[in-house]
Amino acid sequence: MSKKELIENLNKELENKSTKEVVTYFLDNFKNVALSSSLAVEDQVLTDLLLKKDKNATIFTLDTGRLHPETYDVMDATNLKYGVKIDVFFPDNKKVQELYQTQGVNGHYESIEKRKNCCNIRKIEPLKRALNGVEVWITGLRASQSITRVDMPLVEWDDSFKVIKVNPLINWSEKDVWDYIKENRVPYNKLHDKGYPSIGCAPCTRAIKEGEDIRAGRWWWENPEHKECGLHKK
Repeated sequence: MSKKELIENLNKELENKSTKEVVTYFLDNFKNVALSSSLAVEDQVLTDLLLKKDKNATIFTLDTGRLHPETYDVMDATNLKYGVKIDVFFPDNKKVQELYQTQGVNGHYESIEKRKNCCNIRKIEPLKRALNGVEVWITGLRASQSITRVDMPLVEWDDSFKVIKVNPLINWSEKDVWDYIKENRVPYNKLHDKGYPSIGCAPCTRAIKEGEDIRAGRWWWENPEHKECGLHKK
């Protein structure tokens, strides 16, 4: 069976399943399944679902070296609540040193090329290591988050990382996410209470103003169609 046929069959089989059923399906039918978590509310929902199904489920996060203190707080709270240690992947220290030498501390503000170079070193390369040997990559992407995500299916083949990519929350609304967080008392990043609906690295994230798009606080100096770091390509 080709990759295209596999993805089509999976989408057809799971199209009417609940999020919990989708997560359970992949944990039951595939050996190497991993959730990549930025510790945002969507990923916290999936963390709760995965660990309730399997306390040994693989969950990892990327520590870029420039995260908000509140992000470390929610990582710690999550580890304590579920009795786990989320796997953490760091960027290569030599490449970070080279990045500083070539474009300084905040060169990412100067051009899209420099920003993506920073993302590549701090996020993409560590993600490649994290996904090495992984068969199914679970993400917390939602279609309503960004114009770059509106057409994403439930299941897709990610050719960049050569892995089946599953987006169990793709059709969830922001209200759906927060209802789950509150009902299940899931730890969440307190920056969400301060106007940060989307949280990444501290220099590249700001609170949004009333009426702004929920991704407006990410790389706010760029046009909306450019607002991906390379982890999730259209």
